[in-house]
Amino acid sequence: MTGGRAAAVALVAALVAAGLLAQAGATGAVATRTVPKPPIVWKPIVFGAKRKAEMRAYAIRHYGIASWRLTPHVIVEHYTADESFSSTYNYFAGDTPDVELGELPGVCSHFVIDKDGKIYQLVALTVMCRHTVGLNYTAIGIEHVGTSDREILGNPRQLRASLWLTLWLMQTKRIQLRNVIGHNESLASPYHKELYAPWRCQTHGDWTRADMDVYRSKLAVTARSYGVPLGPSAVPVTPKC
Repeated sequence: MTGGRAAAVALVAALVAAGLLAQAGATGAVATRTVPKPPIVWKPIVFGAKRKAEMRAYAIRHYGIASWRLTPHVIVEHYTADESFSSTYNYFAGDTPDVELGELPGVCSHFVIDKDGKIYQLVALTVMCRHTVGLNYTAIGIEHVGTSDREILGNPRQLRASLWLTLWLMQTKRIQLRNVIGHNESLASPYHKELYAPWRCQTHGDWTRADMDVYRSKLAVTARSYGVPLGPSAVPVTPKC
């Protein structure tokens, strides 16, 4: 059994033991149950009137949406490309243009999962964060402290927390499995929209499709144990580049 699948199975077993998840009966069917909210540390970055105004202006330029409010349909998985939560938090909390694309507001994600599995929430789920070009208007961002997909997939505590958080968000926000994607898959999302032509093909290398297929297969194990509907299979769109 791979480390990732073992983590998913261990999560299911732990939730069953805690009485939070029903075991399948003789038919293998599992009644849909509420996914318990994972332990989340609320550690907000400052997202006041100035940053919301910047986010609104960004949304107008890039999506034609005159609002900073988030309507989530997608979950995007990332890794931080560094090895500490504190450096990630400080970068997201900064009040300067992002170093890559040079635009305000600064970048951020809604959640950061540390190496020990601790989940931090930095931004409310009603607010857009700049974490994925073309999807910020509709995507929840989850960062994992680390420098590669495989590092996260090979860390049982971090992966367990990630699967739990993602499944809870899927159920509470009614997001289908096919819309749980890696940053590298952003251009193939049917929700991808970018009005600013020079950024229309911009994406990142974190969480490739191959690694996300591994991640989604483990997520599906836990989802089925809860009776959470997975939805139809993904049909990637051709990027409009």
